[in-house]
Amino acid sequence: MLSNPASANTVIELTQVPCQFLESEPTDHGFSANSADDCKDHNKRTGDSRAQQSQPLELKAGKYTFRVTNKNVPYPLGFWLRGEGVIGRATLPSVSGGGLATGTTLDYEITLEPGEYLYSCPLNPTPDYKLVVR
Repeated sequence: MLSNPASANTVIELTQVPCQFLESEPTDHGFSANSADDCKDHNKRTGDSRAQQSQPLELKAGKYTFRVTNKNVPYPLGFWLRGEGVIGRATLPSVSGGGLATGTTLDYEITLEPGEYLYSCPLNPTPDYKLVVR
């Protein structure tokens, strides 16, 4: 678990490769994708089991910068962090954006409140990975 002082802004680095965030899964699956449709096919076969095998990211409430890198994905990506479920989406903070061209890194700033979140890239697409904030 990471901790952060209330006034600090902790940076969480995430790397996207085709169809996955490297830090979120125990294995780099080495997927190849030329489009989001390729990832949709991978996820139909492996997405649920991969999401179950991933360990939730656990953080304390506070200010964060999610620094997301597009590593070798040949199409533009994004990032979406939101509350889990209908109530979570309505009551918890969220952040999203696109424009992650191959080889670029973008920062997404957010102040997280206690609750359960999901993060993913709908443009890659990746499984929904869990984030728990205490």
